[in-house]
Amino acid sequence: MASIFEITLGEDFQRLHPMMQKRFGVDVEAGYACVGTGVFSEVRRGAWWTVPFLRFGAFRNILFPDQGDNIPFTVENYPYVDGFGRPTVTFVRTLDVPSVRGGRAKKRRFDATMVHSKERGAIVDYLGTHQHLATDLVLDVLDDGSLHLQTTGQRFYEGPVVFNFPAIGTGTADLYESYDDARGVYTVQMQVRNPYFGFLFGYKGEFTCEFPAIGGDDVPVHLKPVREEIRE
Repeated sequence: MASIFEITLGEDFQRLHPMMQKRFGVDVEAGYACVGTGVFSEVRRGAWWTVPFLRFGAFRNILFPDQGDNIPFTVENYPYVDGFGRPTVTFVRTLDVPSVRGGRAKKRRFDATMVHSKERGAIVDYLGTHQHLATDLVLDVLDDGSLHLQTTGQRFYEGPVVFNFPAIGTGTADLYESYDDARGVYTVQMQVRNPYFGFLFGYKGEFTCEFPAIGGDDVPVHLKPVREEIRE
């Protein structure tokens, strides 16, 4: 079985750098996960008025208001089949953010789970711990074998409540990921921008990956969402 990224990209998947193909080839039948460990050289947020918005996102591991330099992080990509029978991949990024007062570092997380939607013809990215937010991903393989990933409009699902966020109330994320042959590391940079208010949040850094063998449903429980959403 092809991974959800290979299904979405089609022949363009072969244009990815070989190490990018391995990273984004994670699938249950492939029998391995991808666990990255590295450092964000910088994590930045927008102006002071973005802080309440980012604090609200922290409740469900979507965004957070912290910023800083040289922040250690992990990214865990595990494949599994969700409760609706869909091949799914976790994208959970965990940061050890230093305390501003010199105390213990605190954990911050971005939680995402991704499925391929035949109906939408794209990967659907569910954001946060409860899959309340969903967005389609636009994928583009660049000439150097790197991957550009861009989110589109966001949809909200909770019980009978369903609506599309207006542009003023959301942000578009642009993520670029590549592999540096000379140094043997993956590089990543991401920015979230609002069409009216500009820059909201972003980071850049680098990491190395291990590809642990897995079988069946070996995904760690803490990486799965608390609630699953069938609506795409």
